[in-house]
Amino acid sequence: MKLNQLAKTVVLGLAVLLASSAFASNKGSLQVQEAFEVNGQQLAPGEYQVRWDGTGPNVEVSIMQGKKEVAKTTAKVVALDKAYDYDAAVVEHASGKATVSEVRFAGKKYALAIGTAEKVEMNGSSTK
Repeated sequence: MKLNQLAKTVVLGLAVLLASSAFASNKGSLQVQEAFEVNGQQLAPGEYQVRWDGTGPNVEVSIMQGKKEVAKTTAKVVALDKAYDYDAAVVEHASGKATVSEVRFAGKKYALAIGTAEKVEMNGSSTK
């Protein structure tokens, strides 16, 4: 009887571990050295957490500073040819504004192309 209960506890523990590790794969770090804009929201230089929800290529992205959401936008998950060695933000300078256009994650072969998800093609290039 005790062995059966132990097996159930182990299975439940593994299920919780797998569920939490799957959730953890939908977050990453973003560090920007200058003031920047995300979806019209001006943000100060610093370190942020990026979290996203969605099952397809189009996802909803939350930019977090600590436990506080400071910006929200859409993005497209794009495949990369190779995994990057470190987290990186691609910052574009247009109209005098610094805007994050892509976030790349250490060890991952995908990136988030930030902006209106419908305007971003699968290869990451913009159709503006």
